[in-house]
This record gives sequence, structure tokens and C-alpha cells, in this order.
Amino acid sequence: QVQLVESGGGLVLPGESLRLSCAASGNIRRFDPMGWYRQAPGKERELVARIPSVGSIIYADSVRDRFTISRGNTGNTVYLQMTSLKPEDTAVYYCNAKQLTGSGFRDYWGQGTQVTVSS
Repeated sequence: QVQLVESGGGLVLPGESLRLSCAASGNIRRFDPMGWYRQAPGKERELVARIPSVGSIIYADSVRDRFTISRGNTGNTVYLQMTSLKPEDTAVYYCNAKQLTGSGFRDYWGQGTQVTVSS
């Protein structure tokens, strides 16, 4: 129903920037919540940033003031602009979308894109 494909990951030096992109296809709608999560080796997947259907954008404390999430005009693309990257940001970053169903919200995930911050 919804397909998500992430891109833009790579290897960067501490302090550098990356912009991740998530292309959504299928039955995605402008008002469907979308966001970014990440998972480091040995750690649980955690929220990075999210644009809810209503309310303010949510950022994890660890990325606040460094990362910016945004959405394209069509609603089919979501971006994560990452600046001042730190080694602690190293993780697989996953795009997420939610859709309301008869049973509540259903989560859709991309396959992830690797971000490595290392000197």
C-alpha cells in the first residue's frame, strides 16, 4: 500500500552534513504522518524526527538544533537535513509513514540507509 525508499546516506567526517531523502509511493497522502528513525548496532530503534498529521514537529533531544525534517510540496518526499554530525549519529536511518486504518495507525518502513560519522 505504501512503499518507502531512503537515500542519501554515506560516510562523513564529524562536523559535516548530510541530507537524507525518503521517496514514498502508493497510497501516501499529504496528511499522513511521516518521520525518521534510526537504529545503531546493539541499540533499539529510536525516533529522530517526526511530522505528525497535527501538532508540532517532534525532534529527539539528541538531534534538536542540528537536524531538520521537512516535507516536499506533494507530500511524497520527506527530508532529513543533518548538520554538525557526530560519531554518535552513526546508525541506519529509516523512513516511516503512518496510515489510519480501521484498527488504528499502521506503520510502514523503508529498508534504511546507513549513515556513518567517523574520523
